[in-house]
Amino acid sequence: MHVNRLKHGNPSVHPLGGLELRALRRLQRDYSTLPYVFSSERKAPLSPDAFRKIIGRAGEEAKLPFSVHPHMLRHACGYKLAQAGQDTRAIQHYLGHKNIQHTVRYTQLSPERFKDFWKD
Repeated sequence: MHVNRLKHGNPSVHPLGGLELRALRRLQRDYSTLPYVFSSERKAPLSPDAFRKIIGRAGEEAKLPFSVHPHMLRHACGYKLAQAGQDTRAIQHYLGHKNIQHTVRYTQLSPERFKDFWKD
């Protein structure tokens, strides 16, 4: 999937795995009359504002003690990749950061950062 970035980030191509492809095919099969993957009740493309509201409501339903916004999903992705021991440069390119300093925040807290530095 080709990813265009906002805020002048670097575009990239991300692979879709089997689970994602099957879910997209299921959506296509179950909602074949809709022209968009994410549609509003009026069958129009889902607006950024509607998406923000959906994410915010999900946080409220989960009874989180803070407000939730879509950009948190991006941060969660960065932290997940860092916790999994992914290379900082690879995370930088995956997230489309031009400056490595924007990526380093995800790896600073990772206990996996020094994994395998020393062999027993």
